[in-house]
Amino acid sequence: PGARPVTYSPTFSPPGLRVTKVGSRGAHFFFFPNMTAIVSDKTAERAWALLEPVLLRDGYEIVEVEYAREAGGWVLRIYVDRPGGVTIDDCQAVSRTVDPILEVEDLVEGSWHLEVSSPGLERPLRKPTDFARFAGQRARVRTHAPVETGTGPRRNWSGILKGFRDGMVEIDVDGRLHRIPHDQIAKAHLEYDFEADLRRKE
Repeated sequence: PGARPVTYSPTFSPPGLRVTKVGSRGAHFFFFPNMTAIVSDKTAERAWALLEPVLLRDGYEIVEVEYAREAGGWVLRIYVDRPGGVTIDDCQAVSRTVDPILEVEDLVEGSWHLEVSSPGLERPLRKPTDFARFAGQRARVRTHAPVETGTGPRRNWSGILKGFRDGMVEIDVDGRLHRIPHDQIAKAHLEYDFEADLRRKE
């Protein structure tokens, strides 16, 4: 298959929201504030395994990969990060790198779109190192099924990450430490603390 054409059209929004869009029939670049994690889709997993060593070589970390059907059709969405943050130029560079690899490998069948995004303010948390790296920050965690916590089963937690130990994500909710099996987590992401951010700026 031939390379999908790319056109550029800038848009502008308040900080923390989508700020730039590069669009075409097949390739888009977005900045999103609210992302999720822990994906089990086979196509997303295969894309991650295929692209991670290539992007690591270029200095990029894959934060998350999603493959989903949306209003405009099937979308393969890749979230990347690097020290100092990701710009629209980074998203374009990553797209130019991964697009021919995906075409040659014929990883995705039929018609689909490629999106390359920054992780945004509410960065997805997936790998054990993510939970350790962002210890001390607010996060939201949801499991596939209720998990027994000592005060009854629950599926959702919102609190301060304490780290990762022995296969468990540790999170403090209202002064109580909860330990959640990593393999039971369906989605997890940082929570943007608007009030704390305001206090830091005062």
